Parts: sequence; C-alpha cells; structure tokens
Amino acid sequence: MKLNTCIALALATAPLALLSAAASAADYDPPIFVEEAPEYVPVEVGSGWYIRGDIGYIVKDKAGRVNYRTFDPTPPGGYADHSFGANELDTDFTFAGGFGYHFNDWLRADLTAEGLRGRFNGTTSSSDPCLGETAPTTCRTEDGAKFSAMGVMANGYVDLGTYAGFTPYVGAGLGYTLMRWKNLNSESFCVGGTCTTSGAVGSSTHGGDDSWRFTYALMAGVGYEIAPNLTLDLGYKYRNIDGGNMYRWNSTDSAAGASGFQGRDGGLKTHEIKVGLR
Repeated sequence: MKLNTCIALALATAPLALLSAAASAADYDPPIFVEEAPEYVPVEVGSGWYIRGDIGYIVKDKAGRVNYRTFDPTPPGGYADHSFGANELDTDFTFAGGFGYHFNDWLRADLTAEGLRGRFNGTTSSSDPCLGETAPTTCRTEDGAKFSAMGVMANGYVDLGTYAGFTPYVGAGLGYTLMRWKNLNSESFCVGGTCTTSGAVGSSTHGGDDSWRFTYALMAGVGYEIAPNLTLDLGYKYRNIDGGNMYRWNSTDSAAGASGFQGRDGGLKTHEIKVGLR
C-alpha cells in the first residue's frame, strides 16, 4: 500500500518538475558574441596638391631691338628696313596664380597664369626733312605705346632640403605669352637751324598687334612654412618672351599701298623679385 502511494505521488509531481525545468530553460539567456568591425581609417587622397599666388616687382628689364619698315610708293620705291635709334621699356609689377603638385620631398610642379604690363618709348631719325619742312633739316620721331602680357606657364622645381624651416629651391618654366600692343603714337620733330617750329610738326597713330610668344623662365628662391600647409615663398625670376609683330602702318601709308606690319619688337627680358604663398 505504501509503495503504491509513493508511485502515485511521483507521477503526480513529475509534470510540475518538467514545467519548472522548462521555465528555468526559458529564463536562460546565453551570451551573444558579435565580431567587432575594424576601425575605419580614412585614406588621404591627393595630399600633394597645392595652390599658389604671387606678386612681383621687375627690378630690371630689357627690350630687344625694335625694327621697322618705311614705304615709298614712288617707283621704283618699295620697302626699306630700319631700327629705332633708342628704345626702352618701363615695367613695374607682375602677378601670378595657379596650382601644383608635390611628387615627393624633392620634386614639385605647377601650372600658373601670369601677367605684367608696361610701356615702350623709342626714337627714330631720318636724314630726310619732316613733312612740310625743307632741306637741309632732318626729322626725328618720338614714339610711345603701352602693352600688356598674359601667359600660361608649366613650371618644375627641385627643393634642396629643409634647414631650420627654410627650403631653398631652383626651377624652370616653359609656356606662351599673349603680347598685346596698344596703338603706337608717333610725333615728328624738325631738326636743324632752318626749322619753322621747335614743336611737333606732325603726328600719326599706328594700330597695335596681338600675338602669342614662346616664353621660358628660370627661378630660384626659398620657402618657409609659416603655418601647417602654408608656405611663404620669396624668390627671383628671369623671364624671356620672344619677339613678334608690334604695330601696323598708319592710315597714310596704308592708303598709299603699304601692307603687312610696319614694326616688330625684339622680345622682352625681365628680372624680378617675387613673394607669394603656397
């Protein structure tokens, strides 16, 4: 009788034990292992690029020989070649801006747009009298014209190491310059004791010409990093602009049959000191 009672109790409590075990199993929350993603590190692209701006002052300039032609419509007539007896240029400031790339600690290159302006002054002389004067007087002209030059240059540099924050460099550039000559104004003066006046006895205007000229440059200087990613640049630049057509015939000569260009300049050489930021 006791054995039967024990069996009955065991059977009666078995479902409760199973329910308790199931409840305990439901309450169990196993840890979840999630593999952490690697930390994102941005990749720096194009860190060698830079922009630049410069202003300069031309301390010395030199104009090549300026040649011109005269025209005689009277047969056999034709053209004759001459050169200005004296010619000079007055130039002052230059400007430039562009962008470049550092290939490494030693080599860099940039592309720049550069400009300058100035004025030409020259004189010519002739053994013939000025119009309206008589022999034995001669004739002298005083001529003047303004110009502007805007060029595009591809430049390469070698940085020569950094010493106490200063980085000296040398460089060279090649490109083309658009030379724009404005009108050349010419005044004639009688020379000699029998001149009728001491002032100008005539004047004429010659249209200027625009032309692209091959240009090269040599540079040297030093850079100093005044702030992160900001370098002060102090340098010297030699620039050589090829010669080309300068001015046309005046209206009188054109009407008489003269054609082509009357004047041609011999180019421009400048020495400048410049300062800029990169």
